[in-house]
Amino acid sequence: MEIITHTWHWSVSGFLIGMVMLLLIYFGKTFGMSSNLRSLCAMTGVGRYVPFFNWDWKSQRWNLAVVFGAMVGGFVAVHFLSDSSNVAINPDTITQLSVFGIEAPNGNIAPRSMFGAEAFQSPKMIFILLTGGILIGFGSRYAGGCTSGHAISGLSNLQLPSLKAVIGFFVGGLIMAHFIFPLLF
Repeated sequence: MEIITHTWHWSVSGFLIGMVMLLLIYFGKTFGMSSNLRSLCAMTGVGRYVPFFNWDWKSQRWNLAVVFGAMVGGFVAVHFLSDSSNVAINPDTITQLSVFGIEAPNGNIAPRSMFGAEAFQSPKMIFILLTGGILIGFGSRYAGGCTSGHAISGLSNLQLPSLKAVIGFFVGGLIMAHFIFPLLF
């Protein structure tokens, strides 16, 4: 059980991701989580009103299984396989977060004041979460995919647009962490 509950070395998980990508390439499939949102919208029949969603979503049923598996796997991992003593956050990060009034996660991956039920008690946090969600949705659609699709699948297929998108994700993340986050908090 210890091998499942503890963090794996990057070379093991990297190798497994690489093997999955080779299998997807072999079967002519591409991976990306944000494309599933398009499939879910197309399933509702909204394609009659919005041409973007008028497409054969049944060809992507296998990818919907990935979403379902990610949700079930996340639930199982958190509730049955979680070893919170294994989450180690850099003390400098905890110090920097405390300057902004954000508590240390204390065994969780994310601070409860930002991602727990407490976040919905503050209008400012609700606004930040809604705005962030809209921007992430718009950005992943505008970039033609999300971080997992571009960084894992696109780079594995040696796609130049994915390299540009991943560079943009990193630059955007640095700008957010060093300039926008301190302004918000």
